[in-house]
Amino acid sequence: MTAPITVRDITAEEHLRWLEEQPSASFLQTPAWGDVKTDWQHGSVGWFEGDVQVGAALVLYRSLPKLRRSLAYVPEGPCIDWASPRLVELLKALRDHLKAKGAFALRLGPPVPTHRWHAPTIKGAISDPTTTRYDQAPPDVVEPVGTAVVETLRRLGFRHLSADDGFLAGQPEYVFQVPLAGKSEAELLAGMNQLWRRNIKKTEKNGVTVRVGEDTDLPAFHRVYRETAERDRFTPRGLEYFERMYRVMSAEDPQRIRIYLAEHEGDVLAATIWIRVGRHAWYSYGASSASKRELQGSTAIQWRMMRDALAAGAAVYDLRGITNTVAEDNPHIGLIRFKVGTGGEAVRLAGEWDLPLNRALYTAFDLYMRRR
Repeated sequence: MTAPITVRDITAEEHLRWLEEQPSASFLQTPAWGDVKTDWQHGSVGWFEGDVQVGAALVLYRSLPKLRRSLAYVPEGPCIDWASPRLVELLKALRDHLKAKGAFALRLGPPVPTHRWHAPTIKGAISDPTTTRYDQAPPDVVEPVGTAVVETLRRLGFRHLSADDGFLAGQPEYVFQVPLAGKSEAELLAGMNQLWRRNIKKTEKNGVTVRVGEDTDLPAFHRVYRETAERDRFTPRGLEYFERMYRVMSAEDPQRIRIYLAEHEGDVLAATIWIRVGRHAWYSYGASSASKRELQGSTAIQWRMMRDALAAGAAVYDLRGITNTVAEDNPHIGLIRFKVGTGGEAVRLAGEWDLPLNRALYTAFDLYMRRR
């Protein structure tokens, strides 16, 4: 007889042991990430089939003012078998556990792909004036597990969020990834377009160097990051945020997070933050200076991070979020072209989904967030 599936709170140590047994997981699902997000409360939960652990998740909690009720958020998780024939039981067990803890809504973001567009397909879509979005272009791959997960969530009453819906999805639904599994460094380079290969040679010829920094290099990273924020008109995070991120993630695993700096004659041209969990590596934060842009510091730093991800055994190098656009006149098209030049692929994930557990409180909180 099959053992029932239950969910209970677990320690950070139990959570981390589970993650270490998995091929990969999102860095947003590590216990350390809960310590980074100081504006949320957090805790770890585990799934058990009888006495055997079959999953884990970091849950972030945002409480309603003056009420002991909270939004329970599982970013890019949970870390379970999304192809499991008992998926409905796994999700219901999480729902029941969090509802008993006072959650008025459950939000999760299954880290499973539903569609993939390869670089040649993206280039064709950009040049086609009738195609302005990825979801208007036929995908090269439709992932059966991801599409089945989406249908399961709908059947269970989850509500799909988009960037302009509800109180805003927190993580990107479209990402750009470079597959690394089975590739050599030479094959990775050969998969890039001619401009990328030419610019990599240019950085070497011009004496651009890239090094892995230490926590003492965070102020240098942050100076370039602030410059980027001013130029691109977004609100930057404070230096203390990155200091905390580096400190707690390094304490959890010394190989988890790195700072990279591309330099030329003492000037920092670009600076980035690289994160790895198992066989998945991310370009998490990046910044570049307007000074000496012709030296291609951003290209040099990306090439170094990709090679280091490959050397560390990563199967995926993840350049994180992209917008759902391939329109020539979109302000983000330059960034998309830059990423496409790596020879990677655009990936649509299942996205973020909300399950109201107390509809009145969920509606009120949704309205509050819309008015902020």
